[in-house]
Amino acid sequence: MDAILLAGGIPQPDKPLYHESNNQSKALIDIAGKPMAQWLLDAINLSGQIARVIIIGVDASSGLHCRKPLTFIPDGGGLLDNVLLGISYVRQHSPETTRILLSSTDIPTVTHKIIDWRIEAAQAEEADLDYVVVERATMEARFPDSKRSYIRLQDIEVCGGDLNVINVKLADKTDLWDRLIAARKSVRRQAALLGYDLLLRLLTRRITLQQGEEKVSQRLGIRGHVVVSPYAELAMDVDKPEQLAIVRRDLGGHAEI
Repeated sequence: MDAILLAGGIPQPDKPLYHESNNQSKALIDIAGKPMAQWLLDAINLSGQIARVIIIGVDASSGLHCRKPLTFIPDGGGLLDNVLLGISYVRQHSPETTRILLSSTDIPTVTHKIIDWRIEAAQAEEADLDYVVVERATMEARFPDSKRSYIRLQDIEVCGGDLNVINVKLADKTDLWDRLIAARKSVRRQAALLGYDLLLRLLTRRITLQQGEEKVSQRLGIRGHVVVSPYAELAMDVDKPEQLAIVRRDLGGHAEI
């Protein structure tokens, strides 16, 4: 499976990691002697499931490297733009590809075993979007001070994880992407996208994880699947200085993944 890694965007003065970034991509912030993204690339090196890597938002001058074939693509200007750029590249250079692994580059504690587990879990399904979540108890047992935001459902409390698998044909659903892009900065449009009845059930915790999966799939017109990860590392993304401190302590004694 090919992996698309999103590394675009330079933290601005109003962002929590601005003073750590040195006017570079967040993916290049130093963690225990190497760029944050390199930890993920080193894990990919050892993965038996990843064939090729496309990284979007930085170039070869970043010094990032991988033993797997690695392609750099310039930042397209936004998150969804970069996702579509990556999918377009994969479809052009590997027409037989049906699904890809999509990830940010700010999950440095992920290991190759976690990557392989994640892909194997997705391969057991035929979903257009295979999305991973981490239960609160799992997260707080591994990273008790991570301060994640959780969604409380009727049967479980979870936070979103990274390393998600998507069908490349989703790039053809221009109406879906248009709605997603339009809803990015509008709570009202986000609610309309999901449906106010579903939003109310989510807010009042009157829906289970499986019911939510089914309803969101119906509303978006795709086949979605949610997998609960036993690995907290998939949700230990670095957004704030305190989270950066956590992963620096965690990885400080590791010579390699």
